[in-house]
Formats: sequence, structure tokens, C-alpha cells
Amino acid sequence: MNPIGAALGVVLAATFVGSIAAIKNVHDPERPWGDVLRSRFVYGVPWGTVLVLAFVLAFYLFVQDGISQFSDPVSIPYRAYSYYYPLGMLSASFAHASAGHLLSNVFGAAVVAPIAEYAWGHYPNGRDSREHDTNGHDSNTPDERSSRTLWRTPWVRAVVIFPLAVIALGIVTSLLALGPVIGFSGIVFAFAGFAIVRYPIPTILAVLGGQTVLMTTYDALSTPIGLYVPQASPATAPSWANVAIQGHALGFFAGFVLAAVLCKRRQYRPNPLYLWIAVLFFAFEQGLWKIYWYGDQNSFYLFQGPGIAIVTGLALIVTLAITAPDRPALPASIRERFARSADAKRDIRAEARTDRILELAGSSRSSTRDAIERVETMARGVGPSRSKSFAAISERRVAFLVIVAVVALIAGPAIPTNLFVISGETGSEDASISVADYTIEYVDGAENEIVGVVDVGAFGQDTSVESSGVIVSSEKRHLWQESITAQQLAFTGEETVSVGGPGWRETVRAERTGWTPTGSDPVYQIWLSEDEGDEQLAFTSESSQADVRVDDRTITVDTDGEAFVLEVARTDADGDPIGTSTVDVPERNETVRAGGIEFEREEGAIYAKTDGTVVQVASEEKYSRTR
Repeated sequence: MNPIGAALGVVLAATFVGSIAAIKNVHDPERPWGDVLRSRFVYGVPWGTVLVLAFVLAFYLFVQDGISQFSDPVSIPYRAYSYYYPLGMLSASFAHASAGHLLSNVFGAAVVAPIAEYAWGHYPNGRDSREHDTNGHDSNTPDERSSRTLWRTPWVRAVVIFPLAVIALGIVTSLLALGPVIGFSGIVFAFAGFAIVRYPIPTILAVLGGQTVLMTTYDALSTPIGLYVPQASPATAPSWANVAIQGHALGFFAGFVLAAVLCKRRQYRPNPLYLWIAVLFFAFEQGLWKIYWYGDQNSFYLFQGPGIAIVTGLALIVTLAITAPDRPALPASIRERFARSADAKRDIRAEARTDRILELAGSSRSSTRDAIERVETMARGVGPSRSKSFAAISERRVAFLVIVAVVALIAGPAIPTNLFVISGETGSEDASISVADYTIEYVDGAENEIVGVVDVGAFGQDTSVESSGVIVSSEKRHLWQESITAQQLAFTGEETVSVGGPGWRETVRAERTGWTPTGSDPVYQIWLSEDEGDEQLAFTSESSQADVRVDDRTITVDTDGEAFVLEVARTDADGDPIGTSTVDVPERNETVRAGGIEFEREEGAIYAKTDGTVVQVASEEKYSRTR
């Protein structure tokens, strides 16, 4: 950190500490802040959150090799590609694709995880309960302490149970997440879903403002004074198309269901209005309404209207699942109808059993008295029917069952996707690079093998989705990923992709070179190379003809092996070629001739000259090499 950043850090720290001290001086709560924290945390510290975030940071730095290249970790082997790839399934929830991805999730967890941990509590009944005195010491007798389960031991709950529960939930969310997900955000949403039930208003305030405060402060410390100028950017997918909405929703509802079970055990119900407002604001702020699907060639469908309707309805259902009364959901008239129907069916069953018993009694020549006693015993054993119990189901239970059904609907589509398997060769030996079990190649209009697993056919479109760009695949890991899009490489001209695994990494560089005929599509080549290795031609586009004619001749840019060439074709009156000649694209400031036309290259442009006429026929592709 530079001196300006260090000085700013001191100023910011002093400002925050001073602000807290000033607010504490004017705020007179019923209980001191420290006592409030110590009432549910050991020494007032959310140890579980600290350990979980330390684990996520350590995974990024040492497993993903973020310690050597903080902004470019090894992320490809740690995505949840398939049930047949355990490493990805077990690690996806704790790995991240970039430094920004990591910091966003860590800061998000830092503001909501402590609230969730506080709601659960290291002291289940509070530190001031019969188990602990006001100083936090165990007030039970030796016999009571010896019989107490580990589940209720504060330190065990803080440093063992809470972190293990988070890790288990992370594995479950990666197993049921749709597509090759990566990142801790599913767990962050689970923290929010859990915390929002017990403390709706503090949680939504933390979500709306806390993460922004931390991210902005971090940016200010890392770049105290920045110079920004307008610059072009490559064509990229919409921001929401890079977000695992299904994984976020799955995490949120998982946390909510766990909180609902805890509230039922502790017989607690939050304020319905506060909970409804918090859930609705959270769903809109975090974009849970942004339901989308893939179109062809990096296009996407956003179901904005249906998404908003769904989250608005779910906000109400979520609130009712926690706060609705325990009265029957069905009106009294319908319940009575169910009861009469159940009584009639019960009478018919009892009569049939009576006839059967009398028949058995007669056949065995038992006395009539014994037979009647057996009938009465059987009749008394007939209980209420399921229909009657179904009619008495409460409003809260109905809403909770709806939430359980929603969770099933969210998780269900992930199962066929996560059964994805690659079979056969993953790339051509001549046009790809192999690094261990990875194959890196460039494709143009190839079917996206992962998206094609789920057959949806939105709007009657073909369910197959085509992808173009640098593809990383591995039959061993059952992965197929579009790591660099064609648009991105066309903009920057050069990109890198890192592959590897625990303990190793290799970087592959992709480079694009090309020429654009005047008024026509570009002609380009894609070259791939490993670290300090020779470049290999991986892809060559089709030829393209310039939209100009020089002396009744057409000029086409094409490739011949590794070289770009100019093809001059003379045409007859009908425009049909009657003779062609080809020459390599000239070097800088050089001149070549073909088909009676002189071609000169100046400052990245090629000009055709004949009989005093000068026409630009092609230009070299220019890139914004930001790396």
C-alpha cells in the first residue's frame, strides 16, 4: 500500500471509531452493546463467522493459487460440473472466479453471517439463562454440566457446529445448483434467509448498506486517488446473465427453512409486516426476480415480468409460513363436509368389518357374546380418517408446505444438468492444446454441451445453444466451458486462461490476428500457446471479399496456411471470375503486385493502386490489449 493509502486507512479507521464513540455517547440503550453481544456470543465474538471466512480466504489463496496471482486464480477445476466430478462438487461453494468475486462474497457474508450466528446463538437460551450467570460462567451443578450435550456447549457451537453446518450447506447447494456454479454467494444468501426471519429489519439494513460500505471502503484504501478516462469495452453478456440466480434462490430458501424450524422449536414469531417488507426488499435488491435463460450465440432471455410476479407472491408466502396463525386453512363449511364424508366412510368400513367378524365367529362356532365383544373392540379401534386431519391443516403449515415445494422446484432442474458427461474426443490434435487432461481449443458456432443437457425450448426455439470462443474441456473432469468468448477476444486481441488443480497451474494464451476487407467481414486467425511454448494455429476464418472493385477486379482477403493473402480475380461482363492471382499481404511499408494491381501497406492499411487510382481495400484489425 502506498503512503497515501496508508494515511487514508488511518483517517478512515479514526473516523469510524470516532463515529461509533460519538453515537455511543448520545445513545442510551437499555443494555450496553457489549452485553448484548456477549449474551449470545462467546466473549461477544461471532467465532463461527470468523472461521468460515478465514476458510474461504485460505481456499482462494492456497488451493486456487490466488497468493501468486491474486486477481487471476485457478478456477476452472473447482466448478460444479457434474456429479461424476467430486472435486468440483465439493469445492464449488468455497472457490471463486476472481478477486472481485471473492471480495464481494466475503463482504456480503461479513454483514449477514454474524446476524444469522447471533440468531442461532452460542448460548441457545441466552447467556443470562439458568445455565449461565450474568458474567457468562456456567451456573449448573457438576452433575448438570456432565449431562449437558455438546450441542449446548457454547465453544463447541461456536467453533465446531456452526462452521461444519456452513460447510455441509455449501456442499448441498453445489449439488443442487444449476450449471457449473462457483462461489460462496449461495451460502451468503442462506445466511440472509436465516437472519431475516429472526431479525428482518437489521438484516435488510445490513444487506442494503453494509456490503456497500465495506466494498467502497476497500476500494478507497486500495486506490485512494484514481484517474479514469472514457474507453471502449468489449461486448459482454448482461451482468445478470453471469449470476447464478437459481443458486441464490436455493440458498435463501434453505436458510429460511432452517430458520423456520428453529423458530418453531423456540416458539417465536416475528412481526409479519417487518418480515414481509424485509423479504420483498431483499428479493428486489438482490435480483431474485431476474429469471433468465440462454439464447443462441451469447444472447439471453430475461423473464422480468414473470420474475417480479413470482418474488412478490413468494414474499407473501414466506411471511405466512412463519407468522400465519395455527387456525385451519379451510373454511368451517368445507371442514364439516370433509368430516361428514369421513364419518360415512368410517361407518361403512366398521359395518363391513362387523359382518366379517360375525362370519368368522359363526364359522368357528364361537358364542354370540364373544363375537359381539370382538366387534365392539374393532369398532373402538377405528380412528379419524386422514381426510379429517387434512381438513384441519393450519394456514401456517400450508404456507410452509408451499415453500418446501418451491425449494423442490428450484433444486429439481439441477439434477439432470449435474448428470452431464463428456464422452469421446474433446478436440482435434492439430487445432488444440493439451495440458494434462485439459483440452483447449477455439470453436466457431459449436453446440454448448452443458446448456444442451436441459431441454427447455423457450419460445419454440431449438434447445441447442451455440457458442464461439476458446473452449476448455476435460473428459476426466466432465467439464466443457466457454472460457473466452469470441467477442472478448476480438476486442482485446489477446487473453489468457489458467488450468490446473490442487498444487499446480498452467496458463494458455490465445491471440487473434486478422484483416478486415473494406465493407466486409474480417478474416482472422486464432493462435494458442502454453507458457514459453511455441504458438499453434488453432482456427482460421473463411475468406472475405472487399466491397470495392478495382479495374473490374475483385479483391478477397484469404489465408494460405499461416499467412494472409490477397486474391485478385478478374471478372467478365456477368461478374464471373475468369482468372485469379494471389500474393501474400505485404509487410509494413512494402509494395507487392498481383493481377495487374499494385498493393501498398501503410500504417495498418492496404491500398490498391492502378492508373492513378488509389483505393483502400483492407485494414489490419486493431485491439485494445488491456493485459
